Amino acid sequence: MRIGIPRESKAGETLVAATAITAAQLTALGYDVVVESGAGFLADQPDSAFEAADITVGSADDAWSCDVIVKVNAPTPAEISLLRPSATIVSLMAPARSPELVEQLTAAGVTALAMDAVPRISRAQSLDVLSSMANVAGYRAVIEAAHAFGRQFTGQVTAAGKVPPAKVFVVGAGVAGLAAIGAAGSMGAIVRAFDVRPEVAEQVESMGAQFVTIDDPAMEAAASSDGYAKEMTAEQEAATAAMYDEEVRAADIVITTALIPGRPAPVLVRAPTVAAMKNGSGIVDMAAAHGGNCELTQTDERVVTDNLVTILGWTDLASRLAAQTSQLYGTNVVNLFKLLTPGKDGQLTLDFDDVVQRGITVVHDGTLMWPPPPVQVSAAPVAAAPPAEPVAPKPPPDPRRTTYAAALGAVTFLALAAYAPAVFLNHFTVFALAVFVGYYVISNVAHALHTPLMSETNAISGIILVGGILQVGSTNPAIAILATVAVLVASINIFGGFLVTLRMLEMFRKD
Repeated sequence: MRIGIPRESKAGETLVAATAITAAQLTALGYDVVVESGAGFLADQPDSAFEAADITVGSADDAWSCDVIVKVNAPTPAEISLLRPSATIVSLMAPARSPELVEQLTAAGVTALAMDAVPRISRAQSLDVLSSMANVAGYRAVIEAAHAFGRQFTGQVTAAGKVPPAKVFVVGAGVAGLAAIGAAGSMGAIVRAFDVRPEVAEQVESMGAQFVTIDDPAMEAAASSDGYAKEMTAEQEAATAAMYDEEVRAADIVITTALIPGRPAPVLVRAPTVAAMKNGSGIVDMAAAHGGNCELTQTDERVVTDNLVTILGWTDLASRLAAQTSQLYGTNVVNLFKLLTPGKDGQLTLDFDDVVQRGITVVHDGTLMWPPPPVQVSAAPVAAAPPAEPVAPKPPPDPRRTTYAAALGAVTFLALAAYAPAVFLNHFTVFALAVFVGYYVISNVAHALHTPLMSETNAISGIILVGGILQVGSTNPAIAILATVAVLVASINIFGGFLVTLRMLEMFRKD
């Protein structure tokens, strides 16, 4: 089968659905790839790059006449008319918000796969275009905010005075929000963030930001069964309104990312709050394409209020880093086709028993397949287990047993000390100390520190190795055998520890 990569027709679009690298990966799956001339020019992918990778570069008609068409943006009615009967088109489609597009694709008798309808499950993460693009967009949002802010983010103490660090408030801790938190924090800003899902607080704090909490019973976990935040209730909206007003007023930069699948973006920042912000502060509304989280946002416009607050409603943040975003999008496409081409024979095969393939299929040969059956994911709250039957408490142990056991141990030790060789006490003391040291070194240390403790265990094994070598030549067969076993076991632990350490160091080395 042939895969066509046409030039994007959306005004100002810089992305391309495949780079020279990802197109070559598609050919490795058995497909013939045709790229429209000039399709990747704005993403630093000239025709010569495709030709160097043995990818065919042709006209628009060559690309649109293929069996499978891969795009970034949803096809226009004019582009749908160019599709061959029973062709397959793969692109972003937003089917939940685009009923007219779904009807047009159904009427055209084609198969339509929506890259932005990938279920939020672990197995499908490599196909998740929304996460790939949101990660880039979150980073770019901070860059745009810094440019509009016109001041440095990090604080300094200079001879001319003290410069306080910028305060950044991020609304939403999804992929885009976390990327924005990381970028702003790396630039030296003080970052605070909020999300209606309290379970993401740990992720926010791991990025070095402070998670804003609201002490209100209405603020319960708001993760739905599809992995996204669900729409807030009236009680939750009331509980968050005062918090948003306070945090936005205190911030120099506000980045909003709140979205609800299939619905307009919720309005979280009202005009009176913007009017109370400091002069020169800014808002980057990453939900501008869906109405915006700020009441004053204008889609794809830069708005400056009377108090000099800049509100950016850009919808092309990911496209402003075209080369990297195109590579990520193309990699997601390759991972999809690996799933759809199990035989690596260039034949696209849909398996509707697979929840991932079923979830992205909007139309199949002119048959409407949207919406797909719901997919239960790990983000959904787990049903509470039924209360267990009350168990009668165990009676406390008889203290006399402990006393008898201690006395018996003491008598046994005294008997051994009285009749054993004189060197026994020295060896037994060393053995007892080794037991206590080993217990506290290994058992009472957090699991995260077990790997760093490889150096300690290697040192202990080194001592065992030296002792074993000294005893290998003993005339006592039992001692010689035990010494040989000790040398073997200690050597395995030492060399195994070095191998693990080398593998860890490889993770931090650049290619």
